[in-house]
Amino acid sequence: MPETTEHIVKRYDQELKRLAALITSMGGMVESQVALACTAILEGDSEAASRAIESDPAVDGLEREVEQFVIRLLALRQPMAQDLRLIFASLKITGDFERIGDYATNVAKRSLVLRQFALPFKLSGLAHMSRLVQENLKLIVDAVGETNTEKALQVWRSDAAIDEIYDALFRELITYMMEDPRNITPCTHLLFIAKNLERIGDHATNIAELVHYAELGVPLIDARPKGDTSSSAVVRPAREQ
Repeated sequence: MPETTEHIVKRYDQELKRLAALITSMGGMVESQVALACTAILEGDSEAASRAIESDPAVDGLEREVEQFVIRLLALRQPMAQDLRLIFASLKITGDFERIGDYATNVAKRSLVLRQFALPFKLSGLAHMSRLVQENLKLIVDAVGETNTEKALQVWRSDAAIDEIYDALFRELITYMMEDPRNITPCTHLLFIAKNLERIGDHATNIAELVHYAELGVPLIDARPKGDTSSSAVVRPAREQ
């Protein structure tokens, strides 16, 4: 291989590794942000909420850095086949990570509002949901870093469990609101928080599909497992059940 060609190939390989490092770094940032937001809501930790909110601009900045890096790679290297899939997937993955960061920020902000209310019920369902969401997020960040399609599929298949918990929470919170009008405001915030966590799970599933496609070149064509039926749920007060 001529020296010039060898240099170009080596430089290109370094650039791909740099892209992977940026994506992994962004994944770690949003994983930490979500953990802080969950701590804020479940433990009433205002410091954790503030840290989650303050970290969002850094996530946004890293997304812009990846976008610029990808544009440069496409313009200078004209990648093909698997490299092109990888670069294309990386761009979309950063978009999903950025949205996860936004949802974590929303959860953190609402946790600060909820501190004004004395909740007459426990947040055990929300705690369970937050654990599953964080487990899936950690798994998908690992899958991205390792280009591990098995871990990606595990995340893709487990999203239904998160949807089912959200469905149960939706019913429970609506019931509390119907039983006592004083619960309406805090339960409304909790509904939005639960929905934000559910959407984080959805974006982790998006990333799982992208990892699978980037590595194997085959999209996941099966219907995405879903367990959310809250949009059509009929909820009755507890005394009528």
